[in-house]
Parts: sequence; structure tokens; C-alpha cells
Amino acid sequence: DKGFKVALLTDGRMSGASGKVPAAIHLTPEACHGGPIARVKNGDVIRVDSEAGTVEALVDAAEWEAREVVTADLSHYHEGLGRELFASLRGAVGTADTGASVFDFAA
Repeated sequence: DKGFKVALLTDGRMSGASGKVPAAIHLTPEACHGGPIARVKNGDVIRVDSEAGTVEALVDAAEWEAREVVTADLSHYHEGLGRELFASLRGAVGTADTGASVFDFAA
């Protein structure tokens, strides 16, 4: 109940994620863009340092570099629950570190 050994790490958005465990939300770059979170495996020890603002996988450097970047296969999630309605927005949205906007403010 104190959250000393568990943390929540995600490159996505989570509603209700704050509370009893440390959380690092909107890690960037995201897994779909080859971010480090795509190399994390079950059982990896991750250091979350809230004072320094860092997240570090405690994995041997050679092993880490040799790991394949793994992304979720979402090809079978193309219908239902409003996915068709928001498909154009998903295709246009930017990354979390640039505001996840569908508008190109740099232009």
C-alpha cells in the first residue's frame, strides 16, 4: 500500500494514475518512435529518481543495445469503440513531447 517497490511507467496517457505509487507518464520518445521504453522487458529493474527527474533501466549496456525495439501490433484494432471516428486524428497527432497536437504550430 506504500508503493515503495512499484512504479508506473508508460509512454501513454493514464487517467487516475496518480496516487500511491510513483508514476512516469508520457515518456518520450514513445515506443512507436523507437524510444527506450520499447526495449524494456518483464523482470527488468528500473530506477525512478524523482529528484533528478530520471528513469534508468538497470540492464547491461551491451544487452540493452542488442535488444530489439518492440512495438505493439495494433493492426487488429481497426474497428469498434469509435476507432473509425478518430482514425484521422490518430494519424495526424504529434508526439507527447511536442504537445500531442493535430495542429502544426511550427509551420
